[in-house]
Amino acid sequence: MNELRCKVLIIGGGPGGYVAAIRAGELGLDAVLVEDGRFGGACLHVGCIPSKAIIEAAEAFHALTHPHALDAIGLTLARPKLNYAKTVAWKDAIVARLATGVGALLKKAHVRSLRGRATVVDGKTAIAHSDTGDQRIACEHLVIATGSEPMELPALPLGGDVLSSTEALALTHEPAALAVVGAGYIGMELGMAFAKLGSKVTVIEALPKILPLYDEELTQPAARRCEDLGIDVMLGARALGFSNGALKVAGADGREKTIAADKVLVAVGRRPRTEGFGLEKLDLTMAGPFIRVDDRCATSMRNVWAIGDVTGEPMLAHRASAQGEMVAEIMAGEKRAFDKVAVPAVCFTDPEIVAVGLSPEAAQAAHGKIVTGLFPFRANGRAMTKHKEEGFVRIVARADNHVVLGVQAVGAGASELSAAFTLALEMGARLEDVAATVHAHPTMSEAFHESALKALGMPLHI
Repeated sequence: MNELRCKVLIIGGGPGGYVAAIRAGELGLDAVLVEDGRFGGACLHVGCIPSKAIIEAAEAFHALTHPHALDAIGLTLARPKLNYAKTVAWKDAIVARLATGVGALLKKAHVRSLRGRATVVDGKTAIAHSDTGDQRIACEHLVIATGSEPMELPALPLGGDVLSSTEALALTHEPAALAVVGAGYIGMELGMAFAKLGSKVTVIEALPKILPLYDEELTQPAARRCEDLGIDVMLGARALGFSNGALKVAGADGREKTIAADKVLVAVGRRPRTEGFGLEKLDLTMAGPFIRVDDRCATSMRNVWAIGDVTGEPMLAHRASAQGEMVAEIMAGEKRAFDKVAVPAVCFTDPEIVAVGLSPEAAQAAHGKIVTGLFPFRANGRAMTKHKEEGFVRIVARADNHVVLGVQAVGAGASELSAAFTLALEMGARLEDVAATVHAHPTMSEAFHESALKALGMPLHI
């Protein structure tokens, strides 16, 4: 068996692993990256990027096929046709382009990349299994970045017409009727997208509200949009089984009903990928199904690190990348720690939802008296000209010193405001800092400025 030696061995080539490898290479560390699938991970190939491509195509198609949305701005169009196979090919081309870029970046950073499944022997050794044979890899530092995978339900085993988000994004035609089990961000994003593409969508959620990780004020616009799109939402309901194009569901009242569906999307969350890599041979302290790490992403074993979804919530690609960058710098001798206060969460529903830092309820529980300021997009000139007035920006700050504790927004394109919100928290901004920052007019970012003014009791445009 061939043997490689390196300073850093990274298992997993997703947004955490490949970023860690690139940064390690840039810092002069001899790095080897082993990935059993495709470099770029689930986010690039079957998650973040392909889903946003489908969402964008669905939005364009829906706008063109619903004339009332265009009448207000004076547009009249003949009814367009959708070639969904071509849409999927466009999505796949974007993924391929980005994946090629990841490979080029790894090569530029002098990272040795191996395709195959890595099996850990101990904290200093692993074996990479590939079609061309096995290679033994000895390292000084081991980084576990194996990511996550969709969760299954016992009543709805995946296969055939029961899909995870991975298979849903690979469909070559839009289903006539789609049942979505789970009203979290994955279920709602894809459910809304397929509804816009013409599918009859039914959402089944066991909890009493959609998007349960966000507060009611943020989710109400999305709930209203579901009604506009003709999406049936069953809350407090459980999926019992699927066969012959029928999903059996127990409603909130306990009564069973049957929902016709060509396909069923199971979107009940993701779980860490910790099996099949030999991790049980390591003396790792676990936190439930996740690997426990400290604020440096160090595990309970010396020079063994874990980053990304295997370390728990929030299971977000940008968190994994930030952790990967940090760990590489620590291995190169820098002093770093990960502060997750300013990790933005974005839900690409219609309208989009952004949350950074603490909600009003969490801020009050942690800091006592707070002040909030909310500015609606219906009072924002740019939102009016975009014909997208639903939603608002809300800022949360301490009452005593006005330090910003959280910012939330819901609205069309709200995701693009997330960097400004995150920077405010990262820099320790006060309400006065945001209020004194000149925001370009006319832009939707002015709602952030106005929310701070509102919290200070000095609103200008409301």
